Amino acid sequence: MAQPVFEGFLSTSEMACLLDEQAMVQAMMDFEGALARAQARVGLIPPAAAQAISSLCRAELYDVSALVGASARAGSLALPVIDKLTETVALFDSVAAGYVHWGSTGQDVLDSALALQTQRALRLIDADLLRLCEGLLSLAEGAPAMPMLARTLMQPAQVTSLRFKAMGWLAPLLRCARSLRQQAAEAVLLQFGGLVGTQAALGAKADAVGAELARELGLQLPAVPWQSQRDRWVRLGAELGLLCGVLGKYAGDLALLSQAEVGEINEPLAPGRSGLCGYASKDNPVACLLALAAAKRAPVRVAALLACMNQEHERGLGGWQAEQAEFSGLLQCCHSGLQALSLALPLRVNPARMLQNIDRQLDLVCAEGLVLLLAASMGRLPAQACVEQMCLQVRQQGRPLRQLARELLQGDAVLAAAMPLASLEAVFDPHLAARHADGRVAQALLQARVELGDLQASAQT
Repeated sequence: MAQPVFEGFLSTSEMACLLDEQAMVQAMMDFEGALARAQARVGLIPPAAAQAISSLCRAELYDVSALVGASARAGSLALPVIDKLTETVALFDSVAAGYVHWGSTGQDVLDSALALQTQRALRLIDADLLRLCEGLLSLAEGAPAMPMLARTLMQPAQVTSLRFKAMGWLAPLLRCARSLRQQAAEAVLLQFGGLVGTQAALGAKADAVGAELARELGLQLPAVPWQSQRDRWVRLGAELGLLCGVLGKYAGDLALLSQAEVGEINEPLAPGRSGLCGYASKDNPVACLLALAAAKRAPVRVAALLACMNQEHERGLGGWQAEQAEFSGLLQCCHSGLQALSLALPLRVNPARMLQNIDRQLDLVCAEGLVLLLAASMGRLPAQACVEQMCLQVRQQGRPLRQLARELLQGDAVLAAAMPLASLEAVFDPHLAARHADGRVAQALLQARVELGDLQASAQT
């Protein structure tokens, strides 16, 4: 079954394929085949039965759409999948059919299948996250002392540097990369508890089966089954939501900087992505659009995961079913925004436009520096009052603050003697401000390269 058109638009083809009906049923079949083999290895079921079951655990042998269609009536996708697998095995080996799903339960199958899919999905997310981090770090490393406006409350405030700005985008992404791996290690676990979590049907061989099953599926084996302990799983979902929020912050900044009247940083030009409705002159931030859409959807999905945590007794009613749908959606929207931004590299940077936008402020963004300079001679409050008056004149007369400050020194010999002209000029030098901003993140830049290198190296192991 194809995704609804707008869901597909806000996902990626890779993630949609990984989480589609066929892939989900196959992950469930992977669990069932591994379960049979694990039980045969510990002597719980005949090897011939395990072989018969494993050979038929292939989703392409079944009408997946029909199985999904039957899941609503059954209350779970697990029931029609297990019934059809049992029925099919019975056609070839009636004895083996009696061992299908032996000692397990529907939630074991679904939770473990989703864990398998999540493990694969997180590899996609990790790869694109590291790609985005590499792009932003390269941007920072390649832009020494490049002045640009810093903005607060949507208004120009002071002069900063592109390196300082880029490090502000990069640092939380690196934290997300580390945290996602940590939370995944704790949450992506085998679920194998049987009817109520005690694995009573397997008796003394329960631990051995669980260990073999976890080894074969490549999932960590928890100390106890977690079917109604959803904290680790929801914490991982919350971390995905945080990543969406961080991506939204970066995308929002980038979209504002790419506005035509600002024009400081833009996404790369590419066929089919710039114009809208035939207006090829437009330079639309399409990657930002997708990341912002993901950021807007993520909070609702994380809230739904939190709402699903109240799972009654040993197995909840409706909670984990809703959780699975929300978790899959969260993975999709997260990867959509992340992949869009990681592919929107390298960015097009316009240093000349950055300087033009600084110049347009008539030096008002240097007012604080001027106050601090004058305060050394006249005291802070008089200096602040003096600069406020000059700023008012700038707005009324359209003359730069630098010009008014020079006139102040020319008319006050005492002040001029106490404050050399070079000190005044330094206050209004955007390149000096950019070098100062660079210095504030110099150590962080070096550390980010080390951290990213470690993440990249561990991703290859």
